[in-house]
Amino acid sequence: MVPDFARVRPASICAVQLCTTTSLSTRGGRIPAVLLRVLQGRAPGTALWTERLMDNCGAGSGAAGRSHREAMARLEMEGNQINLDNLEKGIDNSAFSSLGEEELCEERDGPHGGNERKRGEGNGRVASYCRKALQPASKAKRFCKAHTKALRRVCWGILGAAYLCYFIAACWLNFQRALALVVITVVVIFFMCWSLFKKYCGAKVLTLLSPLWKCLQKSWPWLKWLLYVLLLGGLVTWLALDTAKKPEQLISLAGFCVLVLFLFAFSKHHSAVSWRAVFWGLGLEFLIGLFILRTTPGIQAFQWLGDQIQVFLGYTKAGSSFVFGNTLIEDVFAFQSLPIIIFFSCVMSILYYLGVMQWLILKISWLLQISLGTTPTETLSVAGNIFVGQTEAPLLIRPYLADMTHSEIHAVMAGGFSTIAGSVMGAYISFGIDAALLIAASVMAAPCALAMSKLVYPEVEESKFKGKESVRISSGEERNILEAASNGAAASIGLVANIAANLIAFLAVLEFINAALRWFGEMVEIKDLSFQMICSYVLMPVAFLMGADWADSPLVAELLGIKIFLNEFVAYQQLATYKRNRLSGLEEWSGSRKQWISERAESITTFALCGFANLSSIGIMLGGLTSMVPHRKSELASIVLRALLTGICVSMLNSCLAGLLYVPTEVGNCVTILINANFTSTNYTIYTCCKQLFASTVLENGTLSFTGAWDSVADSLPCLTGCCRHYNHTHCTA
Repeated sequence: MVPDFARVRPASICAVQLCTTTSLSTRGGRIPAVLLRVLQGRAPGTALWTERLMDNCGAGSGAAGRSHREAMARLEMEGNQINLDNLEKGIDNSAFSSLGEEELCEERDGPHGGNERKRGEGNGRVASYCRKALQPASKAKRFCKAHTKALRRVCWGILGAAYLCYFIAACWLNFQRALALVVITVVVIFFMCWSLFKKYCGAKVLTLLSPLWKCLQKSWPWLKWLLYVLLLGGLVTWLALDTAKKPEQLISLAGFCVLVLFLFAFSKHHSAVSWRAVFWGLGLEFLIGLFILRTTPGIQAFQWLGDQIQVFLGYTKAGSSFVFGNTLIEDVFAFQSLPIIIFFSCVMSILYYLGVMQWLILKISWLLQISLGTTPTETLSVAGNIFVGQTEAPLLIRPYLADMTHSEIHAVMAGGFSTIAGSVMGAYISFGIDAALLIAASVMAAPCALAMSKLVYPEVEESKFKGKESVRISSGEERNILEAASNGAAASIGLVANIAANLIAFLAVLEFINAALRWFGEMVEIKDLSFQMICSYVLMPVAFLMGADWADSPLVAELLGIKIFLNEFVAYQQLATYKRNRLSGLEEWSGSRKQWISERAESITTFALCGFANLSSIGIMLGGLTSMVPHRKSELASIVLRALLTGICVSMLNSCLAGLLYVPTEVGNCVTILINANFTSTNYTIYTCCKQLFASTVLENGTLSFTGAWDSVADSLPCLTGCCRHYNHTHCTA
């Protein structure tokens, strides 16, 4: 180690320089032992060693001047033998007392260096005091480094004990209120235990189960067919029992089969289709839909999740009202819905920084990969599309895009077209679209997109990633959580501007197209010809096959046309208008125009619109992927149209399952509802009960009578009068 003279006080340096320059010339270039002892801090007293130092150094200034450079070089060469532990630890050598240093430097500096010596002495004392003051902090730092693991365990133990006390208190005070906390805690503990089990016992368990796995592999050729037959038989039996009372659900099942056959007809390589991926993907989609739409835990869980998201997105008002004011955020769409995208993007960026999103995406990707048999790259991208947009998800696999096959690229594109980003989902929820259905549609779209992608564009090349168990997700470049939040909010500005610009452009273009069509229609006596009307006729059979009633099919077809040829944002806005009309209790028909669609048709349409599959997204998809792999631009362009068709059909397949699994909402006892109603305003429940009352009313010989549940109800006539105040019916004029 070379002596660090910068850490020695100036007076001490004077003594060292004086001694080395004189003694090296007189003693053959060797550093005297006394100097070594002074530098090593082993001098017993300041006065004694200063005196001996002066005796050894002498006053030969001529010899000192000639050998100064050589002496310093020798000192550096032999400095490795000097023990400077005290200097490194910030402890002053006892030999370097201020008195001895002053005497030495006075002889060498003379009267002209007094001021510099005093300043150097003052600075040295300050540095010494600072080192002494920082000694406890240095010791604490060294202690923390030496016991990092133990301290980390202690901290986690304290936090765990504190959370346990909080958890017990919350459950003790109100268990029903703390139910969500219980579920979250159980899920977190399960995954933590599973991670520890896999880390410490996973290899042993695999070794123990290896004989069973080998036996299963030998029996799999015939066992899988038995399993397929049992699953098919169970599915057919369930469908027969479930649709016996509601045969209209069979229309959705027929539409599902027609769409799958349609995609198979457009397959790139019919003979190379991986039927394992197709059936497993559709099976997972069906099971997820069955859990969410039919089981009580699934309905309650996703309804609770949707409600929490709505509450969470409501916090946006705190920021937007401060910036824009309450009047604007209540009346102007741009200030009401678009700030939600900024808030959601900020939160997603924070979750990415914390690693939550990466962990969740990897778990979903692992499930899809082992079940469908797809490669980790394409599976990871499709899983990411559940939460992020069509251009953000490929960033998860950016290092691998250059080597991916055409089939894998098609799967990446189809996954982007089949889902929506979490940020715009927040905007749709703010419109009034059911949050639980939007979440269900995004989750169900992932396995379906992979399955239909392998049906339309099967793998015929050798993938470089087939043998890999997983791929690495790169983390963000943010250095702290505040930077992550700021970057997320800043990144959403472009998205918000893009949405606003597209809405202005597309709505203006739509109005222009409708004006042109009306002009052409008037030439041949066709009134009110519009783009929506054309879509309602062209796509009406598709809407009916998805499960919408024939009366609702024209409006559902209009929304499908807007989604495909314009974008889903405009379509969801129109769907939200229909939903508000229904919930406010408006008449179903206003002349020859329907003002809203049924609740079943709303559910089907919500699933059908949930995806970025529209013509304008082609440019967005190509632009995003081309910027990552510019040398594959022509390949991407040749695949994108098939991927767009796949994305459109995936959303329709989800809507068919929604129609098959839909359960109507129970209205309740209409007699009690109407008797307690004040009829100052209307809603969908009052409208439904009034329709039931009109159907139970009989006019015979000018006398009104009531049947069914309204028979012998004393308040039947006042309830009929109240219904007639808001709705027109033939019995109201009697």
